[in-house]
Amino acid sequence: MTILETSNTPVGGYAPDFELPGIDNHVHHLSRYLDNFRAVGVVSLGNHCPYVNLYLDRLKGIQGEFGAEGFILIGINASDITEPSWSSLEKMKAFAQNHKLNFPYLWDSTQEVSRSFGATKTPIAFLIDSHGILRYRGQIDNHPQEPSSVGEDYLRNAIAALFKGEEIPVPETEPVGTSLIWHI
Repeated sequence: MTILETSNTPVGGYAPDFELPGIDNHVHHLSRYLDNFRAVGVVSLGNHCPYVNLYLDRLKGIQGEFGAEGFILIGINASDITEPSWSSLEKMKAFAQNHKLNFPYLWDSTQEVSRSFGATKTPIAFLIDSHGILRYRGQIDNHPQEPSSVGEDYLRNAIAALFKGEEIPVPETEPVGTSLIWHI
């Protein structure tokens, strides 16, 4: 396994802007989302990650719950595509359609955006306020195997606190999931 250096944008720092192609055949810009939404969630995803599959319904639920309040979730796939059957825009489109994603799904083919954020696993969540400040990074929640169990819903709680103007109770957690596959 190759370990590459990431920038690890700190909580409280400015999130890296990006321009990435989406499965909708448009280029997506973080700055444009920040102009139009109160908060942006970025989640590192992968088509074949078992942890991502555990969280898809919860992620769609978070988008559904907070979308009307000015929140948008963005999925970013940065998996190394040297194996054509794993990831490509066409595979991502099929994945999104199969899972009925209700949020944009973007392709970070160079992995630069994911490195800038400091993504190391799939999934890992980042919450950005309307000023471009990273307010939360880490796990979606602490109960990946049991979606209906009681536990800490880190991302959901961070969004709720941000929208209430409160301090985010847990601004950073250690991600749990599958290690990103980096280009060599």
